[in-house]
Amino acid sequence: MGSFQQDLKYSARTLRRSPGFTVAALVSLGLGIGANTAIFTLPNAVFLHPLPVRDPGRVIELFTVDHATASAVPLADR
Repeated sequence: MGSFQQDLKYSARTLRRSPGFTVAALVSLGLGIGANTAIFTLPNAVFLHPLPVRDPGRVIELFTVDHATASAVPLADR
């Protein structure tokens, strides 16, 4: 445990000597953590959590593809 405390003291001392590097490191860490959180929130919600319905196997989406415009048109709008 003593060497870990020495490493922490050394790293704090080194970061204090170069504040520009410290700011750049903290900003890049913050951006990286924030980007990963944002990117993996959607797949987590879509793929890892079940649909909030009683029988998700019976849920369907009805639409048709208009090949002239290559766009999907819901059947309710036809």
